[in-house]
Parts: sequence; C-alpha cells; structure tokens
Amino acid sequence: MQTARGTAVSGVGDPPAPRRTGVVLGTALVVLAADLISKIAIVATMQQGETVKLIDGVVKVDYTRNAGAAFSIGTGATILFTGVAVVVAVIIVRQARRLVSRMWAVTLGLLLGGALGNLVDRLFRSPAPFRGHVVDWIQLPHWPVFNLADSAIVIGGVIAVLLATRGIPLDDRAPDSEPEPHE
Repeated sequence: MQTARGTAVSGVGDPPAPRRTGVVLGTALVVLAADLISKIAIVATMQQGETVKLIDGVVKVDYTRNAGAAFSIGTGATILFTGVAVVVAVIIVRQARRLVSRMWAVTLGLLLGGALGNLVDRLFRSPAPFRGHVVDWIQLPHWPVFNLADSAIVIGGVIAVLLATRGIPLDDRAPDSEPEPHE
C-alpha cells in the first residue's frame, strides 16, 4: 500500500529497528568490572577508615563500609536493598530486549551495572550473605563517600530524566502510536 507514488505507508516495509541489548549489557559489564576492580584494590591496599588525599581539598580516597543506601540511609534494611537491586536488575534486563534507543540502552546499562556492583557487595561481603556492607571510597567536599557503582546510578538517573523530559521513547514507536499486530 502506498500513500503517494513511491512512498510506503509508515511502518510497512521499513526495516526493523536494531535491538540494543548488547549495548545495555556491554555498558553494564564495563561499569561492573570498573566498580569491582576499584573495590578489590581499595580493600587490598587500605584499612577501613583510612583516608588518602589525591587532590588536596578536592578528592580523597576514604575507605568505608555502608550498610544502608545512598547517604547511609536505612542501615537496618540491607536485605530490602538487596531485594530491590535484584528486582531492578530483572526489570532492566527484560526491558533491554525491546529497546532500540541507543541513549536509553547506555542509560539502562549504567543503572544495571551500578545496581549489580552494589548487589555483589550485598551478596558476598561481610557481615553476612545478603547483608553485606557496600565498599565506598570516593570522597568529595561536602558530599558523602560513594563508589563507581553509585556514580553510574546517579549518572544513569540524570540521563533517564533528561531523556524522559525530552520525550525520547525507549523504542522506535512514536509515543502515541499503537504497536503493529504481528502476523
């Protein structure tokens, strides 16, 4: 069917949009690896509570353990945070299968990698499985200590808000369009 001579009806005959699952998983893997390597290095070379100045007055390495969420909120709810991280990871992986937007793929990859980085700590670090304390080590002036996973989550969250406010959809359909029936 044609709308005018030589032009196809929208959606008919268009090649399918590429899926971005690989971008999500690749981004998440890079974030997870960087986070785990940095935490292993900190734990292996520093004592908990030790501080090292990197850039005087700007950046310090301050090795701490965090039983709570961001800003040490909810230190008694470690199991809850573990469950939330698992649910978030599952939702992102499921959504990744339908994703065609490259920017959303990078954004969800940052969120997934960050969630997995902190989840690994919660699952495997002391004091107990599913109750592990997250290794935090980056200290900026007037800001709580954090890690690379936290950074990825915050950056991913900011990008998600920007993409959503600009109306950029997760997939290639227009925001108000109906999905096409499958034959």
